[in-house]
Amino acid sequence: MQYLIRFTQWHETFRLAEIQSLATYLNIELKIIFYSDELPSEEDARALMKRSILAQSIHEHWATANTWDELHVAIRRDTAQWWPRYKQSSFKINFDTYQGSRSSSKRKELIDSLAYLPFDGQILMSSPEQEFTIFEEWEWDSVPKNIPNPLKVHFGRLISHSVRDLINIFDLKKRTYISTTSMDSELALVTANIALAGPGKIFYDPFVGTGSFPIACAQFGAIGFGSDIDGRSVRGEGGKKSLKGNFQQYGLEKQIGDIFVCDLTNSPVRRARILDGIVCDPPYGVREGLRVLGCKDVEKFANLVEKGKRTYKSPDFVPPKKPYSFTAMLEDILNFASDTLVDNGRLSFWMPTANDEELEIPVPTHPCLQTVVVCTQTFNKWSRRLITYRRLLDSQVDMSAVALKKERETVNGHTADDLNAFRRAYFTGFKTESLAREAIPN
Repeated sequence: MQYLIRFTQWHETFRLAEIQSLATYLNIELKIIFYSDELPSEEDARALMKRSILAQSIHEHWATANTWDELHVAIRRDTAQWWPRYKQSSFKINFDTYQGSRSSSKRKELIDSLAYLPFDGQILMSSPEQEFTIFEEWEWDSVPKNIPNPLKVHFGRLISHSVRDLINIFDLKKRTYISTTSMDSELALVTANIALAGPGKIFYDPFVGTGSFPIACAQFGAIGFGSDIDGRSVRGEGGKKSLKGNFQQYGLEKQIGDIFVCDLTNSPVRRARILDGIVCDPPYGVREGLRVLGCKDVEKFANLVEKGKRTYKSPDFVPPKKPYSFTAMLEDILNFASDTLVDNGRLSFWMPTANDEELEIPVPTHPCLQTVVVCTQTFNKWSRRLITYRRLLDSQVDMSAVALKKERETVNGHTADDLNAFRRAYFTGFKTESLAREAIPN
């Protein structure tokens, strides 16, 4: 059966990635045909909408045509066998135009042209048993150009709306505890979907901050773990104004695995294949240089005992940090994922890049990980990408490539400035006043 999905107008490169990931998670055979989806059953269509954030609704596809006359021919020719099912149902017909508009009188005229459909039920504008929708696709900027006809016309029966209202429920403006780097609710939920979060799964964010990603994963049933180099961001002010308080705000406290303080290179997480997913928005080294735990000035922190007490055990102790390479961070994330993800487990992380090809940061690769999809959110002169990988089965891994990678990392090493050309360009080359505050990377 073919279905029409009405997507939101936001985040275009994320739409199919989310739907295809949900089909993978739900084990649904999905075939994409020009943004309409062929699914085995109506039950599968409803299942997709129970998780989708970027879709608005899904509709049983009845007909598509280039003109209204052709649409009427297609409806009469291809859908007559379905008419008896809805003959006595209450119903209404909606009108949805994309990139165009119709006057109220013209909409009524076009809806009335469907009067040959033998529906005898009551017409109800509120809560009818069945809803049918006319979709018109118009050429961009069609109204001022006085273009008289749409490019395409579709007709379908509503199956289900999506759970897009979750965006408002998890809106950062309503959240008790956030920071300047908290990921907005829409993209956090989409990231959780693309990473295949779900009941019985363990998800981890090694740059957890105030917990946007584990909260999104928890909403879909996963157990959320997280860590951060900054213990202050994890603890917050205590109580409701803390990371755990955010979970409590949404009634998700039972979905917390554990939250702890560490960095990716000094982590207590066992290097075993136990994680179903890793989701994160790593620091880009823009607001300040990247850091990891460690001593840049060894002599300054040589004596960690003061007046007979070990100062690192003091509640006020701030552990020393040293510069960290952007390149090293990317490789550490991929290596960590390779060591800890289960077969087909997913890593989804955000990464900046310049829109200038000369400054563009390539998508990192790893012999144990296969790139699933790269989604791009474009700002002005830079973008950030959500890169998603799946952990290959050991039988699929090229072990000679793994050995070569380890040898290269041992020989070459990294410096703290590796790939921070993006940071320099951000401040000197392509930063503009038009960048929104929420668009500035962390």
